[in-house]
Formats: sequence, C-alpha cells, structure tokens
Amino acid sequence: METSFFKENNLSEAAKLIQAGELVAFPTETVYGLGADALNEEAVKKVYAAKGRPSDNPLIVHIARREELESLVAEIPAIAEPLIKKFWPGPLTLIFKAKPGFFSTSVTAGLESVAIRMPDNSLTLKLIQLAERPLVGPSANTSGRPSPTSAEHVYHDLEGKIAGIIDGGATGIGLESTVLDLTSPENPLILRPGAITQQDLKEVLGKDVTYDHHLIGKEEAPKAPGMKYTHYAPEEPVILVKGTDYNLWRKAITHYLEQGETIGILANEEIISKVKSEVEDVFSLGLKANVNEASHSLYAGLRFFEKTKVTLILAEACEINDNTRAYMNRLEKSAGGKYF
Repeated sequence: METSFFKENNLSEAAKLIQAGELVAFPTETVYGLGADALNEEAVKKVYAAKGRPSDNPLIVHIARREELESLVAEIPAIAEPLIKKFWPGPLTLIFKAKPGFFSTSVTAGLESVAIRMPDNSLTLKLIQLAERPLVGPSANTSGRPSPTSAEHVYHDLEGKIAGIIDGGATGIGLESTVLDLTSPENPLILRPGAITQQDLKEVLGKDVTYDHHLIGKEEAPKAPGMKYTHYAPEEPVILVKGTDYNLWRKAITHYLEQGETIGILANEEIISKVKSEVEDVFSLGLKANVNEASHSLYAGLRFFEKTKVTLILAEACEINDNTRAYMNRLEKSAGGKYF
C-alpha cells in the first residue's frame, strides 16, 4: 500500500479514504492519531493490525462537535458539562458509560465505557466533519514506541501500512491527553496524566480529583490507553538520572562507558553543556525547569537516538508534582522505571 500525504487543500480526499474504511493519520495538539471510522468494525480492526496493538487496549473516539456526544454515549453526567465547556476542544479525554451495542468491542475492548475527546486542531476537526464519522485515534505509531509528534515520525513507523497522513507540522503539547473517568460521577478518576493537571480539573469542578493507582491485572482490560502495556520505548534502553547534579551524571556516564555502551544524553541545556565533551550524541529538552518545553521535545528526543550509534540513553528525570506528572509518567514508562 502506498502511503500518501495530505494538506489542508486536499482534506476531502483523506475524508473519502476514511469513509472507504481506510486508515489516515491526523495531527492533534498532543500527538498524531491514527484515524479510522469508529463505526466501521473492520476499519477499527485495521488500526490494531497496523500498530501491532493488543486487542484489549481501548481506543479514544474523536469528535468535532459537542452535539455529536449525545448519540455516542449512554448518558452525559452533569459533572461533564463544565469540563467540556472549559477544555473542549483540547487535551482532555472523558470516559462515559457506553451506549449498549453502539460501538464494537474493537473500540471499547469489551468494556461498558467509551473514551471521547475533541482535539484542538483545525485540520483534524475539518477531517471529522468531512468524513461525517467519529474517528478512533490512538497514537499513529508502532505499539510500544515513542508517540509521533510529526508526520515524519508517522511515516517512519507506518509507511505502507496506512493509506495516508495529514501533515500538520509538529504537534504543540507533545504528550497524550489527560484521561478522566466519569463513569462514577461522584468519584472522577484521572487514569492518565496530561497537560490538563489535577489542579486544573479541581478548579473547574470545585472538588478534589484523584488518580487511579490500581495495578491492571494480566486478564483485565485497561479503561484507558497507557495503563497496562509497555509504552513510549525507543529501540535503545533508557536509564533515568534524577536531577542536575553534574557529579551524578558524570558517575553515570563513566559507569556505562566502562561497560562498553555508546551513550546518548537526553537532558536540559545546563546538563548538556557540562557533559557534551564526554558524550557525542545529545538531545536538548530545552531550558532547565521548563517542563512544557521538555514535554514537547520528549518523544522527538527518544526517536532522535535511533539515527545514531547510541546503545544506551541517559535521560533527565525530575521530582514528580502536578506539573511534571505527565512528563515523568511517559519518561518512566519509556525506561521501564529504571534509574541509575
């Protein structure tokens, strides 16, 4: 299969591919999504095949208008309304009780819930409107790898496996959406951290919102992507180094060089300025203490080293708080929780 590129001037062609049951990757404010008609079970199955994605990992459904929501879910709890008004379109996925029998189990992973979001990207909103279909949209990458934040990343992973890619340039946020479970409205749970923080949600709802920390069992289907399986991992092993203490970084570099590793450094400018004489391949996450810049660059950085001779990546970790939780969630998963 030839994978074509699309821009704004030929979005109608991409929409026709969606209607025909084909896969088209689209840009969002978070990462690129792999689009398919959410109401076409065979098309949705192609998403799992193209990505190599486990079938018990549910998909997020993307819509372009608030009015579409009523037809897709069993009920819209009152708690959802202020969240929708404040954060849609934007990087917030809401989980509702699913309308029985409406979506195939390929979308819901057999759960009685469905995840919905409205992306903040004009190209993708227009695509959904032209296709006249809600779209599933997991990250447009091979399952388990760093998510794509450019059309080039998508092409690298899925060339020949999907019909098209809408090139919207680099994504803005760079990390996947916050996922909030509203199936028990009295106890909303954050299933995946993102750019919309716990404090952001609390300010809108006027009540505390907690994280779901329970471990997903081997036979249990996760309610949201990113909860169960290996995610965000590049080809090279990642080891985390906490903080900016140069002595600790130098100790880590010396340790792995003595083991015969070729090291890459993924860190802020201050750390890189201190270690670049000892390590050839480095990727900057931006200025020190700028977590938004680091989040925006994280996946591109993890992918960067695949074009080098690096055999091990040392990546900068930081203290976890409300603002850094999403960044550290993705980084720790990419490293399998391994620290120096």
